[in-house]
Amino acid sequence: MNGASRDALAAARERLDALTDNASVDATRLADELAAVTALLNRESTLRRALTDPAQSGEAKAALAQRLLGGQLGADSVDLVSGMVRARWSRSRDLVDALEELADTADLTAAQQDGTLDEVEDELFRFGRIASGSGELRAALSGRAGDGAGKAALLHTLLGGRAKPVTERLVTRLVTAPRGRSLEGGIESLSKLAAARRGRTVAEVVSATPLSEAQKRRLGDALARIYGRPVHLNLDVDPAVLGGVRVRIGDEVINGSIADRLDEASRRMAG
Repeated sequence: MNGASRDALAAARERLDALTDNASVDATRLADELAAVTALLNRESTLRRALTDPAQSGEAKAALAQRLLGGQLGADSVDLVSGMVRARWSRSRDLVDALEELADTADLTAAQQDGTLDEVEDELFRFGRIASGSGELRAALSGRAGDGAGKAALLHTLLGGRAKPVTERLVTRLVTAPRGRSLEGGIESLSKLAAARRGRTVAEVVSATPLSEAQKRRLGDALARIYGRPVHLNLDVDPAVLGGVRVRIGDEVINGSIADRLDEASRRMAG
């Protein structure tokens, strides 16, 4: 997103945070309702354009949203969506993308509130690794041949009782309504949203053998010094790394031996 859409999304994120800071607001219900609006606007292009028409006043667009959604959704969801359509959006699709992000964030906020966000992050990462390593599973979840209900049932078989309900909900939404996203790309976006809930950065770490707790701590500390903020480690093992470690944060890849070279890099940057 750029321009007006970026500013509108930033304001919507702030309103969502203010809502979910209130203990009386059910973040899970909010996530469900925002996801329903996402699906509606993704399906109804005429309505989507009407709610983002720059020729219409913000109040007129908000009134339209309230007429359509009032009585269908909770008051908090209606107020949040009404505030979003009052803003200017560079493209009508940006509004749908923003609603989708807010729905996912609301679910992750629910996990944060009940103390399971760490587990959800790890489960998302592990599921992404499993799916990327199995062409058959990826085809079953991403192929156009299967319907949404069948894919949801498959995911429930795989994740039901084995993962947190929030993890299953997030992955099911991604698989049944990908909106052009790949499975891998969608999982990565969800992981980044989860990390953002606590102002953290996600590092994908691949080592030849499992890291000890001391090595994890040293690596995390070194990366935190380099990037100036806490870093959550998603760990994987690949013998091809040959005794070293490969770290990917966003588009940046760092190769080194456990944490020693990262410590050195951190000292150089500090100097």
